[in-house]
Amino acid sequence: MDDKLLVLIINDMVIFPNNEVRIEYDNIYDKQMIDIVNKIGDSLMLIVNPIEEKAVNVTSFPKYGVLGRLKLKMNVPNGKTRLVIEGIDRVELYDFTEEGNYFKANYKPVDIIENDDIQTYFNIILKTLDNYIGKVPYMGNAIMSQVDNVDTLSDLCDLIVSYLPINYEEKKKYITTIDPIERAKYLVVDMNRDLKYVELEQQIEAEVEKELNETQKEYFLREKIKLMQKELGEGNTKDSDVERITKKLNKLKCNNKVKEKIERELERYNSLNSNSPELGMIREYLEWMINLPWNKFTKDNDNLNRVKDILDSSHYALEEVKDRILEYLAVKQNTNNLRSPILCLVGPPGVGKTSLAISIAKSLGRKTAKISVGGINDEAEIVGHRRTYIGSSPGRIIQGIRKAGTTNPVFIIDEIDKMTKDIKGDPASALLEVLDPEQNNKFSDHYIEEEFDLSKVMFIATANYVEQIPYELRDRLEIINISSYTEYEKLDIAKNHLIPKELEEHGLTSLQVQMEDEAILTIIRNYTKEAGVRELERTIATLFRKIVKNILLTTDVSFYDIDNKMIEELLGKKKYLYLENYGKDEIGVVNGMAYTIFGGDILPIEATLFKGKGDLVLTGSLGEVMQESCHIALNYIKSNMDKYKIKNEVFENNDIHIHVPEGAVNKDGPSAGVTVTTTLISLFTKKKVPKTIAMTGEITLRGRVLGIGGLKEKVIGAHRAGIKTVFIPKENEKDLDEIPKEVKKDINFITVNNYNDIFKVIFQGGNK
Repeated sequence: MDDKLLVLIINDMVIFPNNEVRIEYDNIYDKQMIDIVNKIGDSLMLIVNPIEEKAVNVTSFPKYGVLGRLKLKMNVPNGKTRLVIEGIDRVELYDFTEEGNYFKANYKPVDIIENDDIQTYFNIILKTLDNYIGKVPYMGNAIMSQVDNVDTLSDLCDLIVSYLPINYEEKKKYITTIDPIERAKYLVVDMNRDLKYVELEQQIEAEVEKELNETQKEYFLREKIKLMQKELGEGNTKDSDVERITKKLNKLKCNNKVKEKIERELERYNSLNSNSPELGMIREYLEWMINLPWNKFTKDNDNLNRVKDILDSSHYALEEVKDRILEYLAVKQNTNNLRSPILCLVGPPGVGKTSLAISIAKSLGRKTAKISVGGINDEAEIVGHRRTYIGSSPGRIIQGIRKAGTTNPVFIIDEIDKMTKDIKGDPASALLEVLDPEQNNKFSDHYIEEEFDLSKVMFIATANYVEQIPYELRDRLEIINISSYTEYEKLDIAKNHLIPKELEEHGLTSLQVQMEDEAILTIIRNYTKEAGVRELERTIATLFRKIVKNILLTTDVSFYDIDNKMIEELLGKKKYLYLENYGKDEIGVVNGMAYTIFGGDILPIEATLFKGKGDLVLTGSLGEVMQESCHIALNYIKSNMDKYKIKNEVFENNDIHIHVPEGAVNKDGPSAGVTVTTTLISLFTKKKVPKTIAMTGEITLRGRVLGIGGLKEKVIGAHRAGIKTVFIPKENEKDLDEIPKEVKKDINFITVNNYNDIFKVIFQGGNK
C-alpha cells in the first residue's frame, strides 16, 4: 500500500503551520495546482516551496516542508477557483518520487529540541512585537488575541512571520529553519528592520505635512473628489445618503438605545473614505434599521360580528379555529392587554390552512407576513447572519416584519414540520425564541444586534403532521387540528363558493349553467381524491372551459343543466373508483372501514384456509400495527374457541391466509382488530357475514373493543358504499354528533364494549 502523500508546489507564497491561506488560481495556467487539488479532495498533502523557482524537480525540493489539508474548494464568478488551505505542522520530507504530472513523498515529524533559552527568547519576541504593533500602522491588534493562545516559541514565530510584510524568499527560510531560537533571531532582525522603514516614512510624511496648510489641503482634496465623482457621473451620493438617513431618523419612533445605535453607525459611515469596502455594508445596515417598524401598529377590528362574518365568508366549517380567534379578540377587548396567541394549524394539504391564516389577518385588519421554513437547514435563516462579511442580512423573521410594515402583523410560518437539521445548525431551536411568549418580546437578530419586540405579532404556523413538529416547538404552540373535508362539506363549498367563483371567472351565469347535487358529488367522488378542494376547483374550472368552448363553437345550446351523464361526456371516464359494496354475502369476507387523508372508504378483509401446520400468512402491504392486530385476533379466537364452537383441529391442520385487497397500497392503523376477528370466525364457523355490515375498532386479548379516530370520514365512506349497519366502539359514541344527518338516517349504528357484543348480533342473530 502506498502511504506517500501528494506534493503541492507553491512558488509565490509560504504557508505556515497553524495558519490558513486563501488562494485563487486560473484554470488555464495552473495545471499542476488543478491536478493536485482534484486528486487530494479533503485529504492531507505536503506543501513545498522549491529552492529554485524555475527548476521543478526532485533535486530542487527542500528537506523541510509543511503538512497541510485542503479545507475548501469553490468556483468563483470570475472564472477562477478559490482554495482555503490549512497548514498543520512542519515536517521533514524524504523519498520523493515523480508520478506523471505530480510528485509524492514520505514525511516524518520534526523533533524540536527545547533548552533553557527558549523562554528567554519567547519574552524577547513578545516585547519586540508589542513595540512593533504600537508603531506600525498596518499591523492590527488582532494578532495579539492570537498570541495569547500560543505557548511555544516555534508556534509564536510561525504566527508572527505570517503577518510580517517581508518578501517570499525571506519567508522561505522560516520553513527550512528548524531551530526555533534561530527563527526567533531572524524575526527580531526582520521586525526591527521594518520598524526603521516605517519610522523613516513617518518622518518624511511629517515634514511634507508641515509644508501644506491644513485648510488648503482639505479644500484641494474635496475639490478633487468632486471632480472625480463628476467625471464618473456619481455625484456626492454619500452626503445625500447621510442627509436622507438623518431626516428619517428624526421621524423614527424607536427607543433611545436603538436611536443611539443608528447615530453611531451614521457617524462611522460619514467618517469612512468613499472607496472603503465597508461603506456599502454600513449603508445597508442603516437602511434596515431606519425602515423597520419599531413602534408602528395597526388597530385591530373590534367588531366581533364583523370578524365572524369575514371568516365565515372565506372558509366553510373550521369552527374551532374561528372560535379561538373570536375568544382572543373578546378577551383583548375586555382587558386591553393580551399577548397574541401562537397557533399551529395542522392538517393535510389543501384544506385551507394558509388561506385561513390570511383570512384571519384580513378579519382583524392586520398586515400579513409569510415565510416558508420547509427544507431550511441553516439557523441563520431565522436569526440572521452576523455583520462580518459582504452579503450578510437579517433572518426571515425580521425580513417579514419589514415587508409587513407593522409591529403587530399576522405572521404565517408555513411547513413548520419540514425543517431539517444538519451541520449548519438547528433552525427549529432558533425558532424557540421567536415562538416563546416569554422570550419574544426581546428577540435578538444577529444582523440587527438590537432587541425587537415580537410579542404583539400573531404567529400562525402550519403543518401537515403534528408528530413531525420538533417537540421543543410543539410545547410552545397551540395546536388546532383541521381534518379533511367530508364529501358533503365539499358539496356545500362547491355550491356556495367554488361554482359561483368559477362561473364569474369564465364569463358564465347561473342562467346558462346549472349543476345538480349528484353531478357535483360525482366529480368529488370519481374525479378528485384529496383532503381539501384544490383539485375540485381545478376540475370545475375544466368543466366550465369546455362549456364555454361549446357555447362559442355551437350556437344551438344556450343552457346547460349538468347531470351525471353530462359529467362523463365533458370530463371523460372516471379517474377514481372507490370500493363499492356489491356482490353476494361470502364466508370469510368482512368489510372494515379505512381512513386516509383523502377521506373514508370501506376495506374488505379476506381470509382462507388450506392444509398446513397452523402458520399465519399476511398479505396486502400491511403495516406493523395491522400485522399485530391479525395475530391478536387469531390468538383471541384460539383462547375462546369453546365459546365460539371452533375445533382445535382447524388451527393444527391448516394454514390461515389473511389478505387485504389492493396490495400495492400500504395499510396500517389500530382499527382493524374487530374486522379481522369477525373474518376469521366467519371462516372457521363457515357462516356468511352480510355485505351490508361494516365495523371498526381495535381488539385486545381479552376481547375489549378500543376506540378509534376518523369516525366521521369512515362512516361517510361506508355510506357511499351502501353499508346499512356499522359496529363502532362504545368510546366513539360521542363522535356520532359530528356525522351529517343525511348519513345517520341511512345507517344503523351499534356500539360495543366487548367483541361478544358483535358475535351475538352477527353469528347468533340468525344470519346464514
